[in-house]
Amino acid sequence: QVQLVESGGGLVQPGGSLRLSCGASGLIFRFYAMSWFRQAPGKQRELVAQITSGFTTTYADSVKGRFTIARDNAKMTLYLQMNSLKPEDTAVYYCNADLSQLHYWGQGTQVTVSS
Repeated sequence: QVQLVESGGGLVQPGGSLRLSCGASGLIFRFYAMSWFRQAPGKQRELVAQITSGFTTTYADSVKGRFTIARDNAKMTLYLQMNSLKPEDTAVYYCNADLSQLHYWGQGTQVTVSS
């Protein structure tokens, strides 16, 4: 059974930082493209950042230069370092694993940026 478990969310002031983690089990982690998505209230879920099995990274324009995605295949863990956070970054952040027709989601972790 595949499980993706996010952690590290919380309340942070504008300009602050958070580091999200996503621990994976039940899959051959190194084969999967891993992504972070987010969904704000009343909005569609959107891609934040992706890292392929070959460690190629892509970012949404809104987070370029502020967020960094990384993976540790030995620990089967995905990370998202978020710096210079803005109120518009407030959302539930989801971890995603993708391999061909296999797609898995975590349960999400809330990030709230507010003073």
